[in-house]
Amino acid sequence: MQKLSHIPVFLEVAKQQSFAKAAKHLGMAGPAASKQVMALEEELGVKLLNRTTRLVTLTEEGLAFYERARVAMDELKDAAAQIQESKTSPKGILRINAPLSFGQMHLLPVLSGFAKKYPDVRLEVSLDDRMIDVVEAGYDVVIRVGVPQDSTLVSKHLAPCPILVVASQLYLAEHGWPRVPADLKNHRIIAYSYQGGTSEWKYKDAANRIHSFRSEGVLRANTSDMMLQAALDGVGIAMLPQFCVSTHIAAGTLIRLFPDHETYPERQITALMPPNRYRSAKVQLFLDWLTQSCKSMPL
Repeated sequence: MQKLSHIPVFLEVAKQQSFAKAAKHLGMAGPAASKQVMALEEELGVKLLNRTTRLVTLTEEGLAFYERARVAMDELKDAAAQIQESKTSPKGILRINAPLSFGQMHLLPVLSGFAKKYPDVRLEVSLDDRMIDVVEAGYDVVIRVGVPQDSTLVSKHLAPCPILVVASQLYLAEHGWPRVPADLKNHRIIAYSYQGGTSEWKYKDAANRIHSFRSEGVLRANTSDMMLQAALDGVGIAMLPQFCVSTHIAAGTLIRLFPDHETYPERQITALMPPNRYRSAKVQLFLDWLTQSCKSMPL
């Protein structure tokens, strides 16, 4: 096709539904915009636009061409941007959201190392456990712990994240030791409030049979940090990510219960990103940095 340069003009006219508005947006004269679209129609051998004195609309052929051409032009723009960005060091704002406990325990050294290596990237970090709309909130990378869901978001698996059932020596001495998960119904449970009205633990036994346990909880908290502290203080039994409790289990301040039972389905630490075709250099570099860092984290 010889008239590739006319396609952006056609796309703008179709978007604005007006030659005059499109020409103004493109910084060209109205007759010139009309002439370019007519040349494109002549080469394609079809009528792309219906023209009236008040409005310009797409023909059936024009709509089909518009959809394919718009996607193609977006791809070309992304490719050009990526090539230009590769010539320079990454820069600009990188917006990151992560769970509070994971961020405080494990993310800080990752961010510090990245900031030192790429000083032109300005990090904006928010730590909380809320479920958010990644696209609407405007984050570049969102780290979450949970069961991977089907989504239009781009996801990157970082590490497995088992959920462990733990209690302090103080609690077990006062309330007794549950020997099987069914015994939990007679115990005080520290629940995660973002799960809704009832905390549920699904697990597999040694024979791979799936079971579940539900509890309203004697204490409900919206962060793992609060649940962890309550468990350490002997308030009750908590179900927490392994990365929160591994050091306490090693130190003996928390006891892991039911080691022959596994969380079901398996939780993952996952990086989520908006579904853009083009991923900026700063996002890709941070994702690579985070992936490598997770391999050495004590998760």
